[in-house]
Amino acid sequence: MLASPTVHPAADVPSGGSRPGTPSLRAYDAGLLLLRLALGLTVAAHGAQKLFGWFGGGGITGTGQFFEMSGYPSGETMAVIAGLSEIFGGLGLVAGLLTPLAGAVVFGTMINALAVKWGGGFFAPDGVEFELLLTAGAAGLALTGPGRIAVDRFLPWLRAHRLGYGAAAVALGAVTAGLVLLIRN
Repeated sequence: MLASPTVHPAADVPSGGSRPGTPSLRAYDAGLLLLRLALGLTVAAHGAQKLFGWFGGGGITGTGQFFEMSGYPSGETMAVIAGLSEIFGGLGLVAGLLTPLAGAVVFGTMINALAVKWGGGFFAPDGVEFELLLTAGAAGLALTGPGRIAVDRFLPWLRAHRLGYGAAAVALGAVTAGLVLLIRN
């Protein structure tokens, strides 16, 4: 029979020392914050392109036309839904607020983006490498949680992130994306 591993009592104390019993930040907290900021701000800016035409985007009208050419009904409505999903999902990731759901929103939106661009190969300019990276990053953040530098740390039911929360959120994002793809021609 294997002995259970023991945890050193000072495992949570940074090298500079800390008050006993106070959880310290770890390297992965900083890494998750960096990932959340990069991915969340990128996706939120992409949503701003759709909704407001910022950063050279098409705005609701131009993006709506793109959605209709891509086989989606009610292009402008789809542009608003996609834009809001990207802005709120991205900003949720940035803040670490309701991270499993924010990640799932971005994940589902990016599944649709992958479906639209799928035939162009892997690499840019026509490939899916960018969309695939955003999709995987969003799912990864939904599964791992935001780390300790996040608003979720102040929400009692999300303070201790559980894999089940993230897995359920990713499944919800996949099902929702699938339903949206069903209405695409």
